[in-house]
Amino acid sequence: MTSATVGVDRRTSPSEPAVLTTRWRTWGCEVALVTRGADPRRHDRAVARMRRELDAVDRAISRFRADSELTAVNARPDVPHPVSALFLDLLADALDAARRTGGLVVPTLGRPLVRLGYDRDLALLPVRVTDGATGTPAARALPAERPPAESWRRIVLDRTGPDGSGTVRVPAGVALDLGSIGKAASADRIAALLAADELAGTGGLVNLGGDLAVLPGPETGAPWEIAIDESGRDDPRPPRTAVRIGTGGLATSSTAVRVWSSRGVGRHHVLDPRTGLPAQPVWRCVSVHAGDCRTANAASTAAVVLGETAPAWLAAHGFAARLVPARAGDHRPVLVGGWPADVAPLPTEIETGTTTGTATDPERTSS
Repeated sequence: MTSATVGVDRRTSPSEPAVLTTRWRTWGCEVALVTRGADPRRHDRAVARMRRELDAVDRAISRFRADSELTAVNARPDVPHPVSALFLDLLADALDAARRTGGLVVPTLGRPLVRLGYDRDLALLPVRVTDGATGTPAARALPAERPPAESWRRIVLDRTGPDGSGTVRVPAGVALDLGSIGKAASADRIAALLAADELAGTGGLVNLGGDLAVLPGPETGAPWEIAIDESGRDDPRPPRTAVRIGTGGLATSSTAVRVWSSRGVGRHHVLDPRTGLPAQPVWRCVSVHAGDCRTANAASTAAVVLGETAPAWLAAHGFAARLVPARAGDHRPVLVGGWPADVAPLPTEIETGTTTGTATDPERTSS
């Protein structure tokens, strides 16, 4: 991993709190910690804490580490397996997302993802270049492996240790994947830890590859400005718009970012649990603002799975959302609920991806 602490002072007045940003790559995506009102030493201590927490999560739930707890659990289905409190916390968040979405977002898609070719870090997979949009009828006609119906309901968690550790048992024929909700829940967790310790009394924003959590606590300045990134892995494009949020979490689920080619067919990572295949690419990306990042992520992922009926589902559940169609040439967003007012178009001088917490330099969300 590489990192660089950026201390560019973009304040319009010396009385405004300074904003510092550190970003690096891990988990196959860019992550960042942005602080407002913290001196460089506190900022650096917070970055060190965030790195430790991310490493702990990786050891717990990575599908690509032979020594992770998740790998051990998947290797021994249908028997109780000892796991850490962190693992149980993240799995509990994933099961909560499954319940809240009626099974549209589940943690039991490990085997379908491997069968579709997502068996190692995304950077090591070939990018689709010639087969058209991912999730096309041709792609969906290929053999699939969907998890047994409602298998997520048969996962058994048992907290037996005084530290919250315990055991987990997954049904036979099921492999866990906690990548989506695990990333969003980690953003919430890290934001809460930093707000209670290293960054107490200051403002901050945790960004894990497009899953963003605002540090809870007292208001310290203007809302954060977030650029909505509609680009794809093989289709770079500058963000067209941004929104401002002051609390909670923001998540964007996309059918264009985590894409790869397997057997000559384009794939994306948002699977429909009902088929075990990539969801129909009705939406290029869906962004949701909610009270926390894991709730926003569950809703944005469910919306991608639902396709055409997503706006009605989001509205019925009280979510604020922005949906961008996947149709070529159609970038008119569908807005749902109390979606924050767009700050659009973006000024041409904006250096997207760098956060200052002002109206001139937004952070970016895309996942």
